[in-house]
Amino acid sequence: MTDAVTRAAEVLKGHRESIDRLDAILVYTLGERFKHTQAVGRLKAEHALPPSDPAREEQQIARLTDLANRADLDPEFAKKFLNFIIQEVIQHHKQHQS
Repeated sequence: MTDAVTRAAEVLKGHRESIDRLDAILVYTLGERFKHTQAVGRLKAEHALPPSDPAREEQQIARLTDLANRADLDPEFAKKFLNFIIQEVIQHHKQHQS
C-alpha cells in the first residue's frame, strides 16, 4: 500500500471507532429515555390519562428542530426521528392501559 492509502485507512479506522462509540451512546441514551417513558405510561394508565399528548409532542418537535439547527443536523431528519420515537412511546403507553 502507498503511504496515502495507509494514512487513509488509519483515518477511516479512527472515524469508525468514533462512530461505534457514538452508536453505543445512542443505544444507552435511548434505553434510559424509554425507562422514563415507560414510567410515564404507567403513571398515565394509573390516572386514566390519554396515551398521547399532542401539545407536548408539538413542543418537543419545535424544541428538537431548534436543537438540530444548532447541532448542524438536518431538522427534517430530527423530526422524523422524534416522530418515530413518539409513536413507539404511544404504543407502549397504550399497552400499559390494556
